[in-house]
Amino acid sequence: MDVIEAERFRDGLREHTRGLAEATAVMDPSAQVRTCPEWTMRDLVGHVGQAHRWAAHLVRTGGTEVVDELPRTTPDSSAEWSGWLRDGVEDLIGAQEADPDGSVEHPLLGTRSTLMWLRRMTHDTSVHRVDAALTAGLPYSIESGLAADAISEFLGLLASGASARFKPELAELRGDGETLCARPAEPSVPGWVITRTAGGPVWERGTGDAGVTVAGPVQNLLLVFARRLAPDGAAEVKVTGDRSLLDHWLAHTAV
Repeated sequence: MDVIEAERFRDGLREHTRGLAEATAVMDPSAQVRTCPEWTMRDLVGHVGQAHRWAAHLVRTGGTEVVDELPRTTPDSSAEWSGWLRDGVEDLIGAQEADPDGSVEHPLLGTRSTLMWLRRMTHDTSVHRVDAALTAGLPYSIESGLAADAISEFLGLLASGASARFKPELAELRGDGETLCARPAEPSVPGWVITRTAGGPVWERGTGDAGVTVAGPVQNLLLVFARRLAPDGAAEVKVTGDRSLLDHWLAHTAV
């Protein structure tokens, strides 16, 4: 699996946290998030800011307990959110920079590098920045290398086996050899072929014949697989083959 350099993760984390702060600054804190309708903008900011602080803590201490759901508390005044979000990001980046070769013990994921947690928070934040931008009607952009790495990271987590123990719904992704292909429009970005096996999904980079293929700009592929854009409504995205395979995948990764 290709892993983007730590500096690119740091830059991406700062960029998308800043974009999230800019979007929430123009919205009513009680506004419903368009792509996460059970959340308000205050909830969204709280989730992201607390996730950064949780990750910083586990990187600094080398371990964590499983957290079913992070708190979503924020400063009372929305005028303080930008600085609060920034402080959480810098706390995480500082913790990882202080121990760049360190590891974290997680009850489900096992031993993972501190870089892995910086990577996880970068991709989680980039998608939530899109949540905020779509709600506020603001433009957004995820650099193609980061978008591609986000897809690879997500598939790697699903294929690890630990995810199904944490989220039993993911056991429904087991199968009998059904295949899905994500084909980026960018020639420089290899695609992904996912195979549903009896043991769970496995994947490899590349493209080829599959039961269903989703093709389009890699940013939009990420947002389709993250269920932020509907396949039928996403710009420049085309679905060919057995659509039910894609629908099943999306329904059972909505956890």
